Amino acid sequence: MTLEPQSAANQSEVVKKATLAKQAAPRLAALTTEQKNRALQIMADALITETPSIIRANGEDLQRGKDNGISQSLLDRLALNEQRVSAMAEGLRQVVELPDPIGDTLEEFTRPNELHIRKVRVPLGVIGMIYEARPNVTVDAAGLCLKTGNAVVLRGGSSALSSNTRIVEVLHDALSRSEVPVDAIQLITDPDRASVDEMLKLNGLLDVLIPRGGHSLIQNVVRNASVPVIETGAGICHTYIDESAVYEMALQIAINAKVQRPSVCNSMETLLLHDSFAARYLPSLADQFSGLYVELRGCPKARQFVPVIKEATAEDWDTEYNDYILNVRIVDSLDEALAHIRQHSTMHSECIVTEDAVHAARFLQEVDAAAVYHNASTRFTDGFEFGFGAEIGISTQKLHARGPMGLPALTSTKYCVSGNGQIRT
Repeated sequence: MTLEPQSAANQSEVVKKATLAKQAAPRLAALTTEQKNRALQIMADALITETPSIIRANGEDLQRGKDNGISQSLLDRLALNEQRVSAMAEGLRQVVELPDPIGDTLEEFTRPNELHIRKVRVPLGVIGMIYEARPNVTVDAAGLCLKTGNAVVLRGGSSALSSNTRIVEVLHDALSRSEVPVDAIQLITDPDRASVDEMLKLNGLLDVLIPRGGHSLIQNVVRNASVPVIETGAGICHTYIDESAVYEMALQIAINAKVQRPSVCNSMETLLLHDSFAARYLPSLADQFSGLYVELRGCPKARQFVPVIKEATAEDWDTEYNDYILNVRIVDSLDEALAHIRQHSTMHSECIVTEDAVHAARFLQEVDAAAVYHNASTRFTDGFEFGFGAEIGISTQKLHARGPMGLPALTSTKYCVSGNGQIRT
């Protein structure tokens, strides 16, 4: 379905702002790397200068969240302070240092008829971002899209509306002092869910949608959009501690994967333990997690080892908590661990802790996920940690992009064909 023309007076906020982004896209795509980098530097400096006003706006969101009973983990995702705003600015500066993929020649060849063909990277066009409570996504998405020559239409969650509005005001003011068109970054401020539904059908104005958030948000976009979607995934991530695992390493990895920042998609939701390891170490592991205020929910066998563990329900194995809650299941083999992961994984990030090279190789080969780890925390599934700079999301699909999506994932390709008068007979 292609969007029908409307008079300006009758256009919704979504259509008006997507139209402005569409008009800005060709001008943005034509800019040089140096021009885009200058704009990113100005944006980073502006965030630092305006940190007090951004934090004040964020305070409005936090107060609304508290009044509405938002959980502590979600408030953590929403909260901004000087350090987090500084990290957002540093993210833009890191994007400046990254190679610009636009214009890269991926293939080049000459046909027998002397047609010269080059396959080159180009912007996607206008990207629609639909996301939830984390205001840093506003900056990350704007910076990555700008660097790759894409205009962006941002629709954040209503819980972060004041923060996102102020951030985009700051970015617009910065862009007015650069060669980048201000209209290349648009923020939808209508909190009604209808604005999301409208974006899903905005063929002709949006070239691709990227949802980033919880399972229900992502599935709503995937199931109902007519605009092409790059699916980012909810993170039901597992850590399997094998029979041969070294306790100290396993403990550090498991605690980091759950506790370092439980509100994010690459945190662990289920801990799988080989029964011989559990027999020796589960009581100690449980004590460590309890001391860190993590609520454990376990299978019957886990509860035999540690009776204070709550009983896990069938629903728990398929829940992304984003909180201080952890499922524990005892398995009798690597095969049983792999079977559990196949049944319950969202194909985001999965880990095995083992000293058995054969088991590690099987796990890395057989587990179908965007990132698979041996003896390292799932918390590393992140654009910064992979050296990509800020990411626009973590794709759990298999087409176009998978895993942390940096700059190359925000490009398409085209073929540039040069001849000297050839015609096809």
